[in-house]
Amino acid sequence: MTQKTVLNDAHRRFGAKMVDFGGWDMPLHYGSQIEEHHAVRQDCGMFDVSHMCAVDVAGADAQAFLLRLLANNVTKLKTPGKALYSAMLNEAGGVVDDLIVYFVSDGQYRIVINAGTAEKDLAWMAARLADWQLEVAVIARRDLAIIAVQGPNARAKVWQVLPETRAASEGLKPFFSVAVGDYFVASTGYTGEDGFEITLPASKAEELWQALADAGVKPIGLGARDTLRLEAGMNLYGQDMDETVSPLDAGLAWTVDLVTPRDFVGKAALLAKPAQRQFLGLLLQDRGVLRAHQKVVTSAGDGEITSGSFSPTLQQSIALVRLPLAVSIGDLVKVEVRDKLLTARVVKPCFARNGKAMI
Repeated sequence: MTQKTVLNDAHRRFGAKMVDFGGWDMPLHYGSQIEEHHAVRQDCGMFDVSHMCAVDVAGADAQAFLLRLLANNVTKLKTPGKALYSAMLNEAGGVVDDLIVYFVSDGQYRIVINAGTAEKDLAWMAARLADWQLEVAVIARRDLAIIAVQGPNARAKVWQVLPETRAASEGLKPFFSVAVGDYFVASTGYTGEDGFEITLPASKAEELWQALADAGVKPIGLGARDTLRLEAGMNLYGQDMDETVSPLDAGLAWTVDLVTPRDFVGKAALLAKPAQRQFLGLLLQDRGVLRAHQKVVTSAGDGEITSGSFSPTLQQSIALVRLPLAVSIGDLVKVEVRDKLLTARVVKPCFARNGKAMI
């Protein structure tokens, strides 16, 4: 049965084209995906990300639990409100999910997990908890909604609508959060732009959505969300990595702590099998569009595109790609597109951020 967020009716009132997304009825766009994309790069837009699941992890052993569960090291979280991006791995070193964990206070964390993997993730956590017999409560907060407001003018619009959050959130650096009354305001996002992700009681979500719209914030659908994150070089679970892919092959080595003696699920597998591929970007030099699963031919062997699309900011086709380790940035490679070999240049996988092209 298709699930709906608390904002489903609001999306329809705003004229959204709705589609199934991992079992959720979600807006693809509200008229023009390209206009929505440019709105976020140049002004600001808002996304309903309430299909993602906030999970509270609390108890005397909360830190110990996360130290064993996650590939990144939560002891880095020393200041309340600080956030950390990490992968949660299986014993073979594959990615069960990628997530953000927020340090709320001693013994209390909040994790935000992906929508399509939420039930699997919760079952995985429960099984590990049963194995390790730790004093921790893991609570899925389906009573909460999440609205992301992203773009160069996002903060100003949020403060216009929620002035009570300004004093506490004005000084937030990237990957920090603060609780203000019913609002959990985080300077995290999935677009490469400034802004906030606001977690709040589901009962208040529609009121905030309408207030932001009245303040001139444009609703943004899944289509623009995907091209924005692709331009920013951000992974999408299920395309750029999954349970069969090592984070070392998915451009996520920077999120994996293999230095400290701490053990975690999947560590032994990663140590036994170092990176086999590197995760880079492609900028198409010929006419055409790059898509996932297209074969990439290089002098060092073949690779594969994991995510690809037309970049509205660059006005060119771009892609994220797994390539042989011998390939270098700046190399020209060939991509098989409809029985043709098109030329693409290998680049660092960050194409656009903060309102401008990075290539």
